Amino acid sequence: MAYTVGDLVAEFLAAAGVTTAFGIVSIHNIPMLDAIGRRNAIRFVPARGEMGGGHMADAYARVSGGLGVLVSSTGPGAANAVPALVEARFAGAPLLHVTGQTATCFLGRDTGAVHDIPTQGELLAAACKSVHRIRVAEEAFGALLAAAAEALAAATGPVTVEIPTDLQRAAVARPAALDRLALPVRPGPVPAGGDLDAAAELLAGARRPMLWLGNGAKGAGAEALALLDLGFGAVTSWNGRGTVPEDHPRSFGALHGNDAPAIQAFYETVDAMLVVGSRLRGHETLDGTLKLPRTLLQVDVDPRASGRTYPSAQFIAGDAAAVLGGLARRLDGRIAVEPGFGVDLARTRADAAEAYRRTLGPYADFPAQLRRAMPRDAIWVRDATVAGATWAHRLMPVYGSRDSVHPVGAGIGPGLPFGIGAALAAGPQGRKTVMLAGDGGFAMNMTELWTAAQERAELCVIVMNDGIYAAIGHIQDAFQDGRRYYGELRHPDLLGLAALAGMPAWRVDRADAFGETVARALATGGPTLVEVDMRAIGPVPAYGPYAKRQAA
Repeated sequence: MAYTVGDLVAEFLAAAGVTTAFGIVSIHNIPMLDAIGRRNAIRFVPARGEMGGGHMADAYARVSGGLGVLVSSTGPGAANAVPALVEARFAGAPLLHVTGQTATCFLGRDTGAVHDIPTQGELLAAACKSVHRIRVAEEAFGALLAAAAEALAAATGPVTVEIPTDLQRAAVARPAALDRLALPVRPGPVPAGGDLDAAAELLAGARRPMLWLGNGAKGAGAEALALLDLGFGAVTSWNGRGTVPEDHPRSFGALHGNDAPAIQAFYETVDAMLVVGSRLRGHETLDGTLKLPRTLLQVDVDPRASGRTYPSAQFIAGDAAAVLGGLARRLDGRIAVEPGFGVDLARTRADAAEAYRRTLGPYADFPAQLRRAMPRDAIWVRDATVAGATWAHRLMPVYGSRDSVHPVGAGIGPGLPFGIGAALAAGPQGRKTVMLAGDGGFAMNMTELWTAAQERAELCVIVMNDGIYAAIGHIQDAFQDGRRYYGELRHPDLLGLAALAGMPAWRVDRADAFGETVARALATGGPTLVEVDMRAIGPVPAYGPYAKRQAA
C-alpha cells in the first residue's frame, strides 16, 4: 500500500505530540481521517459541528499546553470553523486547523466544484496567524512543520493548512525526519540586559509596586511569585487567571473591572505597575478609562504592543519568564516595599469581594457554594453569560494557569464545546471539568451534548436557565427604555434533553441547594448536567454600567 500525504498528516501529528484531534469526517478530508483511523495513534473526536469541534480543539490546547488540532472539510466546513478560529486568535490558543481543499485541477477557477470557495484562503486568513496551501505532494511535510511551529510560537494562535483532496491521496516519500521530529518553534525574544537594568532602576524606588499578569505571563508563574516574595502585589487579566494561585495573599486575582470601586481606588495608591503579556482589554479597564499608575512598564513578545492601549514609561520586548526572572534578580535586596502594602492589599480584596457579592442578589452565595463543591484542581470553564461575566470571573478563585477557559472574544456559545475539549485534556489526569453557561449560549451548541456522551467526558455542565438573553435585556433596559425585543427563548426541557443524551441531570430551584447538587453531579462518572431554574430562584441583577444607568 502506497504511503500518501494522508498517511504523512496522520504520522506527523502523532510525531508532533498530538494525542487528540477534533472535527467532522467529510468528502474533502476522508483520506487524512482514514489514515488517522488506520494508524490508531491519535484519538479523533467526531464533533457535531465544525464550530464546536474548533472550540473543543481550542480548549484542549489551553488546558493541555500543547497543540490543538481541528480537521475540517473545505468550503462550508471550513467556513463553519471560522468562529472557533476567531476565538482561538483572541485567546492566543495554539490551534492547527487542517482542512481539505478542492482538487488541484479546480483550484481558483470557480468552476462550481463541490464545496469550492475560490478564495477560501482569504476567508481563513482573516481569523488565523497564517494560511498554508499545499500545491504539490512534496510540499506537505514542510508546510505542516511550518504551520505547527507557527501556531506554537509566541504569540501563539491558530494556523490553517489547506490540502487538496487529490493530494491527500497522492503517493509521497516518507520523510526520514519523522523519526526524530522536533518542531522548529521560535523562542520568545530575549530581553536586552540594558532594558532590564533600566526597568529595575524604575522599580527599585517603588514602595507600592504591582504586577498586571496577562495571558502572555502564564508560563512565568514561578518568576511572578519571586517578585511577590519581594513585596509586589498582583492582579490578572481574565485570560491570565491562575498565573499565580488566586488564594495568594498578595493577589487580587481577577477581581477588577466594573463594580470594583475599591480596587480602582487602590490603584491610585500604587506607585508602579508592571504589565506583563496583557492587552489591557476594555472589559477590564472600563474601556480604557481605568486610571493606572503613572509609572507603567509593559512587557510583551510583540513590539507592536508598545503604547497600544496605555502609554508606558518603558516597554520591554521579551519573553515573560526571562523578563520577570531578570527583574527579580536585579531587585533582590534593592527594593524596600512599604511594610503595610500587603495588609492593605489583602483588606481591599476582602472588602471588594464582599461588596461585589452583595450585588448578586439571590446568587450571592453561588461562588462559595460552587468552589466548595469543586476539587481544587478542577478546570473552570465559562460561556459568555451574565453569571460568567460577574461572579464566575471575579469571585471564583482559580489556582493554576491552565485551569480557566472562557471566550476571550466575548462571543456567546462556545461554553459546552470548550467544556468537552477541556475535559478530554484534563480527564486522563483524573481531573474534573465544570462548565457554566446561560440557556441562550448553551442552545447554540447543545447538539455537542452527544459528543460529551459519546466520549464519556468527565464534565459537569451547569446551565443558568432564565429563558431570556439576560445581558441583552439589561442593555435594553438601560438604553432602550426597557423595550425588550427578540430576547425571549423557547428551548427543550433540559432534563429531558440530558436524558436523550443518556446523561444524569438535576434541576436546582433553591439557591441553597446549588453547591450540594453540583457536588452530587461531580461524584458521578462521565458527563452530567445541572440546570439552575432562575425563574424559581429569582432574576439576576443587572451588572456594571447597565445597573448604574438604570439606577440613574
